[in-house]
Amino acid sequence: MKYFIITGASKGLGAGIASALLSDDHHLFCISRGESQSLTEEAAAKKCTVDFFLFDLAVNHDIPGLVEKIFQKIDRDRATGIYLVNNAGVIKPVGRIEDTPADAVEMHMRVNLLAPMLLTAAFVKHTKDLATEKRILNISSGAAQHPYYGWSSYCTAKAGLEMFGRCMHEEQKDEPGPVKSMSVAPGIIDTEMQTTIRGTSERAFIHREKFVELKESGQLVSPSKAGKRIARLLLSSSFKDGDIIDLRDS
Repeated sequence: MKYFIITGASKGLGAGIASALLSDDHHLFCISRGESQSLTEEAAAKKCTVDFFLFDLAVNHDIPGLVEKIFQKIDRDRATGIYLVNNAGVIKPVGRIEDTPADAVEMHMRVNLLAPMLLTAAFVKHTKDLATEKRILNISSGAAQHPYYGWSSYCTAKAGLEMFGRCMHEEQKDEPGPVKSMSVAPGIIDTEMQTTIRGTSERAFIHREKFVELKESGQLVSPSKAGKRIARLLLSSSFKDGDIIDLRDS
């Protein structure tokens, strides 16, 4: 049995990844603020067990307890692989840093950077003595490498997440049963985040028109298509510990 912990799995890219992983020999733990009826129905049809954990990742201090509850449902003797996909993220606040409220910046960092770090820490603690495949995939962005006007929080959080993954590699590479991790930028996906971006003002985000054109010209990738590619990567020999890749280049 393979076990998958996926954040932000009720919609968008997270739902696309979860859907692609549905199988009768897989057990999914979906962390989100709401459930997905369509994913639940699809899982039932494929005889795949899916447990939803309704949780706000901005409440960082409760994350260790959340992971404890998840691992109580994992049969360690049957596990042939345990995987964590740090997918959940927010784009707000968008705008010049002097125009963004301090609490909005703090919330952004809690969800986009601190939550993946704390989830990873708990994942390592719970799996360190298990002789099975252990992988963590961090969903990054091209914004981790390229600065955008109005996206100081988003670019900084994603850059931090990529560096965190590299540090994880350094800490784990010489362990007898290492937790392997990598970061992947999935491209521009047609999600609610894109709707938010297109709804911002030109002052807040001067590149807004570019993203409007991408939508109107049909250049956005569907969550389903991107989810399938990410699921394949997670389980394949192409998963390279410590790597940072952009799916658009592969």
